[in-house]
Amino acid sequence: MTYETILYERDGAVATITLNRPERLNTIVPPMPDELEHAVIAANRDAEVRVIVLRGAGRSFCAGFDFSDGLSHFKDELTSDGRWDPGKDFIYTTTAASGPVPKFMSLWRSAKPVIAQVHGWCVGGGSDMALCADLVIASEDAQIGTPYSRLWGCYLTGMWLYRLGLTRAKWHALTGEPLSGKQAAEVELINKAVPFARLEDEVRQCAERLAQIPLSQLAAMKLIVNQAYENMGLHSTQLLGPLLDGFMRNTPDALRFVDTAATAGVAAAIKQRDEPFGDYSQAPKGRQPKREHVVHVRPRKRK
Repeated sequence: MTYETILYERDGAVATITLNRPERLNTIVPPMPDELEHAVIAANRDAEVRVIVLRGAGRSFCAGFDFSDGLSHFKDELTSDGRWDPGKDFIYTTTAASGPVPKFMSLWRSAKPVIAQVHGWCVGGGSDMALCADLVIASEDAQIGTPYSRLWGCYLTGMWLYRLGLTRAKWHALTGEPLSGKQAAEVELINKAVPFARLEDEVRQCAERLAQIPLSQLAAMKLIVNQAYENMGLHSTQLLGPLLDGFMRNTPDALRFVDTAATAGVAAAIKQRDEPFGDYSQAPKGRQPKREHVVHVRPRKRK
C-alpha cells in the first residue's frame, strides 16, 4: 500500500510507523487514522515483527486534529448541506469501520507491543493516539496535553483517565494543563522521559529488548493487562467520549472558536484560548518543546 500520511518500515523484528506530515506538525487528517490501522495490521501479519514503534517526523509527534479550516477535512463525514449533522457525526466517530478512535485503538488491540516515541507537541487527538500504545517514552521537553479540555472537544479514548488516578485525571480534565515529558513520567502518565538526544536510542533499545521475548508471551501479558482495563469500562468510556466531543465542537463558544480560526487563523484562535493560562504555544520558550529537536526520517539499513 502507498501511504499518504505515514511511513512504514521494518528493521529486523521492529516495525516503525512514522506520522509523516511534518510541515503540519503531523496533525490528523483523513486518511491518517485508516493508514495507521492498516500499518498496525500489516505489522501484526508480518511473522518477522515482534514490536511496533510509533513516532512522528519533524518537530512533533502529533499536534492533534487539523482544524485549519474548521475540520473541513472531515466535512463529508460530519456535515449535511454545510451544517453539522449530529447523526452523521455519531455514526462516523463511533463505528469501527470509520471512527478515528477505533482506528487509534488498533495500537491497543495489536497482539504485538507498541512503543510510542514522543517528542515535541503531543496534544489533543495526538495525545489520545500516543496513550493507546503500550509503552510511551518521551523527550523531557515534549509537551503532552489536551487543550480541547478548555474548548472544542472532550476526551476521546479515555486513556488520560485510565492512566492517571482520580486526583490527577480530574485536574487535567478541568484545567487542560499540559505536562512536559519529564512531568508526565513523574506522574506515571507515560513510562519514561529522556533527553531528546537519547530518545531514539532509548526506544530502539527497549524495542530490541522486548523482541528477545517469545511473541506468544508478549501477547499473553499484553492481553491480560488490557482485559483488566476493558473490564473497568474502557469501551463504554470510548463510546461516550466521541459523542460528547461532537457536542462540544458545536456549542456557541466552540463555533466562535472555529470561526476565529477560519477568519483570523488557527494561531489567533489558539492564542485567544490559551493566553490566559500562559501555556501551550503561549507559554514562555522554556516551557515549549525545543524547535531544534527534530526527528529526521531516513532509510535504515535492513538487517
